[in-house]
Amino acid sequence: MRSAARQEQFLEVITRDEATDRFRRHLVLAPLGRETVPLALARQRVLASTIVSPVDVPAFDRSNVDGFALVAADTFGAMEERPHALALNAEVIEPGRVPTESVARGRASIIATGGMLPRGADAVIMVEQTEATDDGGVECRHSVPPGQNVTFAGTDIARGETVLRAGQRLTSREIGVLAAIGLAEVEVWRRPRVAIVSTGNEIVAPGAIPRAGAVFDSNAAILGAAVEELGGEAVQLGIVADDDARLEAVLARALQEDMVILSGGTSKGAGDLSYRVVSRLGNPGIVAHGVALKPGKPICLAVTDGKPVVILPGFPTSAIFTFHEFVAPVLRAFGGQPAQRRQSVQARLPLRVNSERGRTEYLLVGLFEADGGTVAYPMGKGSGSVTTFSHADGFVTIGQHQEIVDADTPVEVQLLGEGLAAPGLVAIGSHCAGLDWLLGELQARGTTTRAMHVGSMGGLAAARRGECDIAGIHLMDPATGRYNSHLLDDRLLLVEGYRRMQGLVFRQGDARFEGRPIAGAVAAALADPDCTLVNRNPGSGTRVLVDQLLDGRQPPGYGVQTRSHNAVAASVAQRRADWGIAIDTVAAQYGLGFIPMQEEHYDFVVPKARADRPSVKAFIALLHDPAARARLQSMGLRL
Repeated sequence: MRSAARQEQFLEVITRDEATDRFRRHLVLAPLGRETVPLALARQRVLASTIVSPVDVPAFDRSNVDGFALVAADTFGAMEERPHALALNAEVIEPGRVPTESVARGRASIIATGGMLPRGADAVIMVEQTEATDDGGVECRHSVPPGQNVTFAGTDIARGETVLRAGQRLTSREIGVLAAIGLAEVEVWRRPRVAIVSTGNEIVAPGAIPRAGAVFDSNAAILGAAVEELGGEAVQLGIVADDDARLEAVLARALQEDMVILSGGTSKGAGDLSYRVVSRLGNPGIVAHGVALKPGKPICLAVTDGKPVVILPGFPTSAIFTFHEFVAPVLRAFGGQPAQRRQSVQARLPLRVNSERGRTEYLLVGLFEADGGTVAYPMGKGSGSVTTFSHADGFVTIGQHQEIVDADTPVEVQLLGEGLAAPGLVAIGSHCAGLDWLLGELQARGTTTRAMHVGSMGGLAAARRGECDIAGIHLMDPATGRYNSHLLDDRLLLVEGYRRMQGLVFRQGDARFEGRPIAGAVAAALADPDCTLVNRNPGSGTRVLVDQLLDGRQPPGYGVQTRSHNAVAASVAQRRADWGIAIDTVAAQYGLGFIPMQEEHYDFVVPKARADRPSVKAFIALLHDPAARARLQSMGLRL
């Protein structure tokens, strides 16, 4: 049972390095055992021993072409107008046949590609460089040097040569090498088995019908895939509600595996049971609970009888980040893989970032190639976001004593992947479903795309700094009512997009809004102290409309500033707010009432320096394509 509302504090918050040291000192960071598998099952397995070739590859001198095996000296000086004639041996050397006749001076043997070079021959002339003679011989019309068109035995792989080393992950390429030296099976390290348990009354499995307040279990899927990518074997033990006895039983089952990961219940709030159940483990039990990290402070690290037990935070970004920081290195060691060395790139942070003193912050960023070099944009959706980690290219480490990182500060970005591939088209600015479709269609046509949703003002600033190819904006000039064009300067071009209807959204049947014009609806909302607004973020085009509508007034909910039309609609639909401003297409998706307010122009700003890029031209051409325009209109957008 949950205690009433009691929340405890972490007993001891320690640094990342101290937590890592405490965790690893109780573990044997070595492979868990060997096994032999056939090559057909060896893909993505890790070699347990270095492979030395028992044979030469090729095992014999072989021809690389169809032609004639001969002594190269017999062709010296041969030309089209003065060919050299040779007599032919009787045999024809096909692949797999051992020659029985030697090649002497003045003679040659017919040989096929892959055929074994006969004794005495030191070169092969291609058939197209010869002509047959009437007496059954052959004329060489080109000169060939010794070794021409021949691969000699052991040229590719020599007997006794090391071809693969212990710790290598086997892909199709390495498996081909193993087959080439005649191995039918190979010794690999056993894959670590990792038990994964999700905890919490609010968690439901993907595919289930969610109840109010429920959250789909994304962590188990993310962590299971991450374990498999690192060469482990994920053992999914499902979702356990906040029940002490049930969780203890599942933990006992999980401890039969090589490693245990629990997701959620690691904080010390009411109902957080995972750390309590794990605290009963011994030898030594919990070694760290609370690490001065952002994201990931609540992580709990334990070891019992040499087996790691880790409770990851429930929020997805915190969970996957702490997995890669604390769990992945141990998993790699258990699987016989070397420690990972992250690549890094130098970049510039375009925005000011505030950090919390006393905690090392790992700021996840997306990387973009700008006119002045690489730019690292913060992925500011928070640790509860499912997409932040998957969309990030890397992270910037902000020290625990640093509170502010100023805009334009050079930073080192640790890459999360193997490298950075620049997208063909970068879009930074306001989010729109129409833009989503356009970028998806462009990608389907062969242009890679990348989008960062930072609002209209953020997109405009990025375009002015040359950090994007296009910026979607919808910013009205309060003095004239015109959209977007008043913000241009000599660095920017405006590409006309489409129009969207902005309006007041509310739950259908609400008498404060139903059947009223916009002015009357707003007046009714402001007259009711219990009528709550859901606002938009500063810098967005919609926020400009909201502030114009309110004319300096700040009703209840004004400080709740969401970052998208969908977030506004969801808040109203779920009764956390009563009204807000969003576009009509989103209102329809959520089944909300809608009072039209103003048709806005959603256009695209393009830096002039990038206007001639093929990807920008492809985007503009798509925007004017009749089929694309028809699709946008079907989405409720006006052209």
